[in-house]
Amino acid sequence: MSDLNQTSKTMLTRRQLLKGVLALGATAGLAACAQPATPAPAQPADGGQPPSAGGPAPTAAGSPLAGTQGGEMRGKKLELSLAVIAGWPPSQAPIKLFPDFAAFAKDKYGYEVTVRKTEAPFAALFQKVAPTLASRSQEYNLIVSDSQWLGALAEPGWIVKADDVFALVPELDLEPYSTLVRDTYQVYPDGSGIRWGFPQMPDTQGLFVRLDILKAEAANYKAATGKDLPLTYDELSKLTVQQWEPIWEFLNGKNGMGAVAIQQSKEYDFFSCAFHPYIYATGGDIWDPKTNNVVGVLNTEANAKQLEYFRSLQKYQPAGSQNFGIGEVIDQFVQGKVITAFQWLAVGLFMKPEDPKAEVLALPHPRIEFSGGPSEVIGAMGGQPWVINKFNDDDHMRACIDFLKWWYTDETQKKFLAEGGLPWTKKGIQNPLFEGEPPTWFKPFVYMLEEGRSRDFWHLPEYAELLAIQQEAYNGYAAGQFNDPQAVLDAIAARQQALLFDKGRTQTPVPEKLRNAQPR
Repeated sequence: MSDLNQTSKTMLTRRQLLKGVLALGATAGLAACAQPATPAPAQPADGGQPPSAGGPAPTAAGSPLAGTQGGEMRGKKLELSLAVIAGWPPSQAPIKLFPDFAAFAKDKYGYEVTVRKTEAPFAALFQKVAPTLASRSQEYNLIVSDSQWLGALAEPGWIVKADDVFALVPELDLEPYSTLVRDTYQVYPDGSGIRWGFPQMPDTQGLFVRLDILKAEAANYKAATGKDLPLTYDELSKLTVQQWEPIWEFLNGKNGMGAVAIQQSKEYDFFSCAFHPYIYATGGDIWDPKTNNVVGVLNTEANAKQLEYFRSLQKYQPAGSQNFGIGEVIDQFVQGKVITAFQWLAVGLFMKPEDPKAEVLALPHPRIEFSGGPSEVIGAMGGQPWVINKFNDDDHMRACIDFLKWWYTDETQKKFLAEGGLPWTKKGIQNPLFEGEPPTWFKPFVYMLEEGRSRDFWHLPEYAELLAIQQEAYNGYAAGQFNDPQAVLDAIAARQQALLFDKGRTQTPVPEKLRNAQPR
């Protein structure tokens, strides 16, 4: 957005919505909620009978999962209901661009379509759509899903298997830039190769830097340390977190600014996504996806050392950093309160300081040094896929497939990028459709989307419960309520292991010595 005031309003909305995120409810409890109204089936223009409802046969001739193939939709009118994430421009872009789809449907297939938008913050959106899907309603025809919801939506049979669509519409089976795209936004169960999602918005992590301030302090840094301050992308992107520390120490307090901002809030997954790269990059993990075991994987001595190190970085951050989430980090950077900030690279559109002289450089997430050898850059994955309601009637199902055919055209993707979107296909990455030069965050985004550079975590239906367990303990440690990193990880691992054992996800019970583990 060109108007800074409008951008600030959008950022405030994003911050407020993210702070208001609700924890995911248990599926069984959500299913008991009252059923919302279901949109009426498409009505033929001649007043004839509406099409019958019911799930189409994926391999049947003329299947709605192939979209409109001939004149079966000609002359009809319908409303397509989209559920999207509130306050998140890449999720709102399909609504803004919907008139283009309406023209596409009219010109190519001869039917009229309007859109109904439902929006809510991340987990609150799940709470809206889950009870309607549990009741086999087509209240929401096409849904923007967080990647971690795939298991919760796929296991009950609520969404269409993307593989069934690809079998009939191979042009939608686009080649991803890396397996990170497929594994994060499409596949469940992990490692099965079974695809459910259609990538909508990819995201990776990086570090935003006030390059103008680094340039202004370069001579002072040289005088104080005898070393040159790195000032180019190539120089800065090679720095490990540990190599950033003397720079942060020097910059901290300059012009009343903190040196860095890092997300540590208890809300949603903020602390987890900021901290887990320190585990991944040093050879650790948070669970074993093959056995679903957490004990012995998360609560290692090496991971405890990384948790302790992660908290130690608070000394370079402004007061109250334990409450920072996405929105707070945006505010800190935009308002000139910090010089560097760890942030999702898709938020780059908003990382524009109020200072008109500011020069911003975006970098990949820095590597982490550890005793086991040179680290790889492994950040957390963000982003969302589309999922299709399995209970759509035939005409709404066709319209959803037609929408995706339109959505993935070059013309539409070009407009999506102009709205803050990012590409995920090999073609889109290698030949980006930006107007003019790509934004500063595109280069590190692509780097972090390469094989082995980023990692998503669980896609299990128990995602929300697993997340709540660790977020509470992690944030308690960040806030100084707990001070033993090993005890914190032991408590998290024990509770998550117990949950997964009770749910039948693992055959390994909690070891006796950890059954009463508490953070301290």
